[in-house]
Amino acid sequence: MKPLHQNDFGANLRRRLGGSLRIAIVGIGDELSQVDRLGMSVAQEIEKLHLPGIKVFLAGTMPESLTSPLRAFSPDHVLFLDSADMGARPGTIDIIKPGKIHASLVSTHALPLSVVMKYIAKDSKTRVTLLGIQPNIAQHDTGLSGEEVEYLNQNLADLYTIIRDIGDKQAR
Repeated sequence: MKPLHQNDFGANLRRRLGGSLRIAIVGIGDELSQVDRLGMSVAQEIEKLHLPGIKVFLAGTMPESLTSPLRAFSPDHVLFLDSADMGARPGTIDIIKPGKIHASLVSTHALPLSVVMKYIAKDSKTRVTLLGIQPNIAQHDTGLSGEEVEYLNQNLADLYTIIRDIGDKQAR
């Protein structure tokens, strides 16, 4: 997969989120694991932006536990954020298509994420997208290196801009 700022990820995500006024951001992962915490960390950063129409849910390792709160929020789109071994450069963010979701070394979920996503889409009658964030699998105990953190931050800046633009539309 190509890095976020070098492919059409932004255009694809904008297209997927187009017309959405209420977006649920679901951070997934184990905060105690260097490899698995990226989804939670990114969701927490988005939460700090306090954007109208954007609600952040921190699912940890049990995204299936959020079905009721998601239903109550009634989003137009649910955006899952999770560490994913995509075989890409550490720090890469990309959309993972439903058919490409499979258990990997990063997975700590009680239920397969694909099952949870299908259930939420059907139960909430909403669109669902999974964004994978490539951890450094080789450095399991130390997380991302300085260069990888810089690369991730470049990609996150693009992601935050997309989310902020949607929040700005909601505020108008």
